[in-house]
Amino acid sequence: MHNIFVIMKKQFRDTLKNKTILVQFLMFPMLTLVMENAIHIKDMPEHFFVKLFAVMFIGMAPLTAATAILSEEKEKNTLRVLMMADMKPWQYLTGVGSYIWLICMAGAGVMASCIETSGRLFFLGMMGIGIAISIVAGACIGIFSKNQMMATSLQMPCMMIFSFAPMLAMFNEDIRRISDIFYTQQLKCVFDQMSLDGFGTNGAMIVCVNAVICVIMFAVAYRKKGLE
Repeated sequence: MHNIFVIMKKQFRDTLKNKTILVQFLMFPMLTLVMENAIHIKDMPEHFFVKLFAVMFIGMAPLTAATAILSEEKEKNTLRVLMMADMKPWQYLTGVGSYIWLICMAGAGVMASCIETSGRLFFLGMMGIGIAISIVAGACIGIFSKNQMMATSLQMPCMMIFSFAPMLAMFNEDIRRISDIFYTQQLKCVFDQMSLDGFGTNGAMIVCVNAVICVIMFAVAYRKKGLE
């Protein structure tokens, strides 16, 4: 536990220095506060911006953060130094994953402040599930990539699909049918109804399958590439 907390503390300090990652954590929570309180259009769905930005936040912030952290430290050989300092790989990965999850949940808490108290716990629970899946997906890309440039090339299409497909699906039925296979689209349906009924018949299964696929891909990437 000491090693895990050391990694979390290290990542917090690194985030304050890395403006690119810091912006990822702050952008959508701040946009949510501004848009939700400043824009009121007749017949606009309740908490429209909270639900929209929540899904975009899930698909972007944890994924890009996990990818950037792992690929950067691999490229700079920081991980090799940590391994030589008796830091176990699982301790490092747990520390990084826990840190990203906690700071993203802090952003989710800011978003949750815009909705009714009765729905906040449910909202945060769904956000926590989506953020965890995105962290695993980002870690998979970070481990598989040789350097930051390769990580960015692999991360961008994944981020665009997970973040923007649910938004585009609101305006195009063909995109909606395609995006239904992704966990972010299913979570968007849940947020729209603020109920598990939003999953529909296959929604929960799709989220579980997405999570299993991410875990399997992470295991394969780790077995082939490791942390060094």
